[in-house]
Amino acid sequence: MAKADPDLVARLKEKSKDIAKQLCDMTFHIGTAHVGGSLSMCDFTVALYYHFMNFDPEDLKNPDRDRLYLSKGHNGCLIYNIFADLGMYTKEFLYNGYNKIDGKFGQHPNRLYIPGFEASMGSLGHGLSISVGAAHAGRMDKRNYRVFCILGDGELQEGSNWEAIMFAAHHKYGNYVEILDQNRVQGNAYTYKTINMEPMVDRWTAFGWDVREIEDGNDMQQVVDAFESLPASDSQEKRAPICMIFKTLKGCGIDFMENEPKWHACGLDEDTLNECKLSIEQNRSGGR
Repeated sequence: MAKADPDLVARLKEKSKDIAKQLCDMTFHIGTAHVGGSLSMCDFTVALYYHFMNFDPEDLKNPDRDRLYLSKGHNGCLIYNIFADLGMYTKEFLYNGYNKIDGKFGQHPNRLYIPGFEASMGSLGHGLSISVGAAHAGRMDKRNYRVFCILGDGELQEGSNWEAIMFAAHHKYGNYVEILDQNRVQGNAYTYKTINMEPMVDRWTAFGWDVREIEDGNDMQQVVDAFESLPASDSQEKRAPICMIFKTLKGCGIDFMENEPKWHACGLDEDTLNECKLSIEQNRSGGR
């Protein structure tokens, strides 16, 4: 398979670095946010919103738009910053409205308050079922929009996911892609200490999915290559639904946060903010 356009990879890498810094700025201004998991999913989420998804911030009701469901809704703060960067609202509106009684931005996104989110998320284990329903609607309506769902690996300990996994495999949706952010950390623990989810690839394969494992989900070259390898979305074609397993690093790009459960959610003072941004600049300007 040919490598992706290096200019595209460089542009998305730079944008991901910028969004990671904006996430840290927001965390400093608002007091606390779910930083660790937002950084692990930053690269592939940026690639989706800035290139691979049919998503127009000025036409959010387009019936043919691609849909993205953020099942790990506690990382909505990353997408808040992406939407602000895309010009959907100002940073001041975000900062002043986060976690306020009369604000629009909660730690988990509410679609009634923030256009661009396909569903309100926060209770883990719901996004996969809702998004599979959206894929089914696309088949019924004969529309070929693609449906993405971003899951966390710890979230797979919720049983409702496996009902949806069986359902999607049975109905063979050619318009569906599940994205697993496998950063191996949940809440205040490593996932293997709570419930070991390995062997992850074998589990999804056994349920009848087309499984694609990305060895470094924080390497933009690998991210772009993976998305470019996807077949065209076709709601009427019956084929195994696609599961993309991105092996990522929680807190990616910030040396003292990487793979540390305590940075699942945190606040940043001014000194720590500056350290974070310096680390992002150094670590995300090289191979990543």
